Amino acid sequence: MYDFAVIGGGIVGLSTGMALYKRFPNAKVVIIEKESVVADHQTGHNSGVIHSGIYYKPGSYKARFARQGSKSMTDFCQTHGINHDICGKVIVATKQEELVLLDNLYTRGLQNDLVIQKIGAAELKEIEPHVNGLGAIRVAQAGIVNYREVSEKFADIILEHGGEIQLNTKVEKIHEESDQVVIETSKGILKARMVINCAGLHSDRIATAAGYKTDMKIVPFRGEYFKLKPEKRYLVKHLIYPVPNPNFPFLGVHFTRMISGEIDAGPNAVLSFKREGYKKTDFNAKDLMEVLGYPGFWKLASKFMKEGMDEYVRSFSKKQFTKSLQELIPEIQEDDLIPAPAGVRAQGLKSDGNLVDDFYIVMGKRTIHVCNAPSPAATASIEIGKEVVSRIPVQIHLLEMALV
Repeated sequence: MYDFAVIGGGIVGLSTGMALYKRFPNAKVVIIEKESVVADHQTGHNSGVIHSGIYYKPGSYKARFARQGSKSMTDFCQTHGINHDICGKVIVATKQEELVLLDNLYTRGLQNDLVIQKIGAAELKEIEPHVNGLGAIRVAQAGIVNYREVSEKFADIILEHGGEIQLNTKVEKIHEESDQVVIETSKGILKARMVINCAGLHSDRIATAAGYKTDMKIVPFRGEYFKLKPEKRYLVKHLIYPVPNPNFPFLGVHFTRMISGEIDAGPNAVLSFKREGYKKTDFNAKDLMEVLGYPGFWKLASKFMKEGMDEYVRSFSKKQFTKSLQELIPEIQEDDLIPAPAGVRAQGLKSDGNLVDDFYIVMGKRTIHVCNAPSPAATASIEIGKEVVSRIPVQIHLLEMALV
């Protein structure tokens, strides 16, 4: 019998495992992961940005946890010798009509207690000489890191505390009973006093398997990237983002300097035909039919039809993808771009067609379900883990004296 079982070995599940040991040092904890390594999906395909929280609604989990998480993630990397760089980023207005949107974003950043700076075209050129912009917001505390490396250190800390990480173990059924949770897996039955669902792309299915209705479904959006050729990396000094389109729920194509020195360009955002569909050819009939049979998807699609079609055009046209990038850096040419691995965002979608715009945690009797944790979840992972563990209900809390 385990005290706690965490389903999902991504960065959120592993940070939750760490937080459990901080509160319950003598607990028996197991992380259950269906892949052969930890951090193999959203975490392992992450762009590696340490976000500031400037985009998010003041007071939301995303805003608070990104701001706090930026510091806790940086502190963690410094403590454990993980390579990272607080390089800063610029959010750039390239058109006259975007200057008002830039002002609105600046106000939001101040409301989120961020130290940010509005700069003009001349100062922008000093920071990013090749960028085309009328003005920008400079966000000094944004940074970069390899989140797979961070996750592996989280895993090491769990193992050092005596925890277990069971790889190649797929959860098939969950039975929540009065005094325990029984988990049927591909490798047999596990029992725990409490289960925490951090299954990312499959978090809604795990919640449903445990008997909980969430009024949301995970819809997978693939983000496709190019990389700049090595001889063109000089075009990007830091992180370069456009002003977000307020009529579309994604940030738009941007330039990300990776901790490896590579420069990522992208992503677009297109519906993936498989929950773990990193290639255009990836297809799973069950995954796709779940999305197409969900009323919320069609409400979302009708609302963003034009923007969605533009994303698909960029998916199949390198020329159009390049044109989007040229709005920020006019010197970029098609030949400067080489294909890069894609990522898949596990985005919660409500039945009314609205995206779940914050981290979303569902409380069960002996289960907790983290049902929506897309970006900036990697940045915020330490804070999400703390929040999840703080919600452990009273009947489990009574075990605290025995576990400390």
